[in-house]
Amino acid sequence: MKKLTDEERQALLDLAGEARQRAYAPYSNYPVGAALRTRSGRVFTGCNVENASFPTGTCAERVAVFKAVSEGEREFEVIAVVTSNGVLPCGGCRQVLAEFGLETVVLVGDGEGRLLRELSVAELLPGAFTSEDLPR
Repeated sequence: MKKLTDEERQALLDLAGEARQRAYAPYSNYPVGAALRTRSGRVFTGCNVENASFPTGTCAERVAVFKAVSEGEREFEVIAVVTSNGVLPCGGCRQVLAEFGLETVVLVGDGEGRLLRELSVAELLPGAFTSEDLPR
């Protein structure tokens, strides 16, 4: 895992917290924010966006990843995820993150901006299904 300074961690947690304020979560009342930093140093934020047709909503982590990819970025260093109580990313988000690197650092923070956990995508998703598992 990449070594991060305390200032880098806090800056990403703060950006994720700001993104969380923009979440559209009228059904769950559970806003989530994410801030993804790419290897080039660019940061993309995301928030969860719910829908009355529940399966069509999307998570904050995926919004940040999709924004980065749509801007040509595919190498990620670190993602910060902020919820009220510091919950880890869901399985779908873990798989999306795994697609772009098992070594990506995941920072998990709470609504007060405190860092609760720091781990890699590989630690979040042991035995991840990757392109290496597909027949050639």
